[in-house]
Amino acid sequence: MKFKRSSIVVACLMATVAGSAMASSHREAPFITTSPKVDGTDFYMFRSYEDVKADGTGGRSDYVTLIANYQPLQTPYGGPNYFSMDPNALYEIHIDNNGDAKEDITFQFKFKNKLNDLGLKIGDKQISTPLIQLGKISEPNDQKLNLNESYTLNVVRGDRRKGSVSSVVKATGGSKDFEKPVDYIGSKTLGSAAEYETYAQRHIHNVTIPGCSMPGKVFVGQRQEGFAVNLGTVFDLVNAEATVLLDPANKDAVGNGGKHVIQKSNVTSIALEVHKTCLTAGSEKVIGGWTTASLRQARLLNGKPGSAHQASEKAGGAWVQVSRLGNPLVNELVIGLKDKDKFNASKPQDDGQFLDYVVRPTLPRLLEVALGTAEGALAPTNLPRTDLATVFLTGITNVNKPATPTASEMLRLNTDLAPVAASEQNRLGVAGEVLRVGGVANLSAAKDLAGFPNGRRPKDDVVDIALVAVLGGLCVINGDDDALKLNSVPGVAGVTSACKLASVPKGADSAKIHDAVDQATVPFLDRFPYLNTPNSGSATY
Repeated sequence: MKFKRSSIVVACLMATVAGSAMASSHREAPFITTSPKVDGTDFYMFRSYEDVKADGTGGRSDYVTLIANYQPLQTPYGGPNYFSMDPNALYEIHIDNNGDAKEDITFQFKFKNKLNDLGLKIGDKQISTPLIQLGKISEPNDQKLNLNESYTLNVVRGDRRKGSVSSVVKATGGSKDFEKPVDYIGSKTLGSAAEYETYAQRHIHNVTIPGCSMPGKVFVGQRQEGFAVNLGTVFDLVNAEATVLLDPANKDAVGNGGKHVIQKSNVTSIALEVHKTCLTAGSEKVIGGWTTASLRQARLLNGKPGSAHQASEKAGGAWVQVSRLGNPLVNELVIGLKDKDKFNASKPQDDGQFLDYVVRPTLPRLLEVALGTAEGALAPTNLPRTDLATVFLTGITNVNKPATPTASEMLRLNTDLAPVAASEQNRLGVAGEVLRVGGVANLSAAKDLAGFPNGRRPKDDVVDIALVAVLGGLCVINGDDDALKLNSVPGVAGVTSACKLASVPKGADSAKIHDAVDQATVPFLDRFPYLNTPNSGSATY
């Protein structure tokens, strides 16, 4: 596929709806804090780079990996029940493959928790044990597990509730039930990190997907939190990063590349690998993706539950969406507090209702307040912010914009752009490549055009790219060149402004902003499911 150099610049710098910058989607809305099992934290979508050759072919390069993380900030030592998924919830990954902001393919995950009621002979009676394990665990469905977790996976074509539903099955044997590994309780129960990873890898299932001629893979299990952020100080009015925002040259403001404090915690990942031809439709090669979680509309609590697992709750009624995540950071730092639950319950096709949050973002002004600068010292003045709204609503022409897009927020991926090996990836994606080769004029020397915002890989430093975008770095690099046509938003009437150099208070420094936390130093796997082995519950903290 051919690319216009001017469009590549847009791809470099426009990371999310309003360039929100400080954390991924953890505890982002009032209601979701009450239901952490259905709290989506990160969504990744990228061309698979396992065993990829230098030319972007070979290995798993023709596949697309989709990863939806749930249950944020898991303390690894959080026993005795740990972090099983909610059997009364519906977890989904949606794909729009024609640009109309409606799901065309949905992968639905439902979980089952089987209580084995393991017991010990105490005197003359068999007594139920209080833990979920009764010895060292090494195999799926190990007989020493007191609680076995499994799931089913359906693919829905068309509307998620009214479309055609088919079961995804194991490629060998045809079973509809998939085993999930128990969380990394600790070294005595599950061995070293290497031993646990071997155990977890036994839960990667080769699958047959109805309507897809190529086999896929699925894995659901605990992984190390992979998002690099100094979370505590960020929400304390940007406590530690002030010198970085005000002085981009001060890369060591937080010390030693930043404190990746939340990487001591874990998440639960739902990971799929699907051949790209099974996700696209016709000649359109751009797909949009997002993940949601839904709960039943009604819940009855039993004050006298019986002797069973999770018996206090009886759920029923229609499914109600309570979590939604496409691009990172949107609900957390863009949507107003009063509308956060509304956003989590909404569909992309209805995103026009959130337009003001995008084109008149509060984050630049909030940064001025947090950092104690004068009004107008940081916030760009080209309002409405069409430089941000273009990516949020439609994607970028000749990069990841569908032929006929409907304005909507989702993560977009051009499946025609080749992946690169993990060791060759630029943590700033396309933006980093432009900087590395010395500008758009030298883009033919670029090696990596497969990163954020063209989808999202674990290594992509979305925070740094977003900071550049929200503080006007795109306008700086473009200068007063109107060739990128950022003065309007296709399909959205009345949203017009000029992205000029004079509208950026920080000037050239806005293109150098960083948060002093380096995503590139985070450990990841170079193979499916890509996110790293979880932290052990028995480690010293």
